[in-house]
Amino acid sequence: MSSAASQKIVSRERLREIMDASHAEHRTVVFTNGCFDLLHIGHARYLAEARAYGDLLVVGLNSDASVRALKGPRRPLIPQAERAEMLAHLASVDYVSVFDETTADALIEVVRPRFYVKGGDVDVARIPELPTVERCGGRVIVAQYVAERSTSEIITRVLTAYEQAGS
Repeated sequence: MSSAASQKIVSRERLREIMDASHAEHRTVVFTNGCFDLLHIGHARYLAEARAYGDLLVVGLNSDASVRALKGPRRPLIPQAERAEMLAHLASVDYVSVFDETTADALIEVVRPRFYVKGGDVDVARIPELPTVERCGGRVIVAQYVAERSTSEIITRVLTAYEQAGS
């Protein structure tokens, strides 16, 4: 991994230091989170849009254990270290921090984002982190949705193609 990418992957403690300095400099911090299993064009567009709302973008990445708790025992397909590295190589992403919880609340309290961006396929009222974002002074923004580009849909298409090829 390049040193530039490796410097973007930070612990929660290091992220706290970075955020304290960023807030002191009055930088607009944007936060998003997710599993990012099978990085695809929908993710790339969504992260670029999120980054455009501020001076820096922090991505909270669900750990392998967290993904299994949310998505089931067959996920993630890609280990967290590789998912973190892929995200760190994107120009739109400034920092990546892995978290074990099933929600990003604890990380949001560290980041204290001005904007919390979620994918366009969500209902804001149903975002579990909404109270934490608002308590930290942030606002939720729903990014544009890229139809038929969710990881689950891609997995389904691959499995269907595989099954059809075998018959």
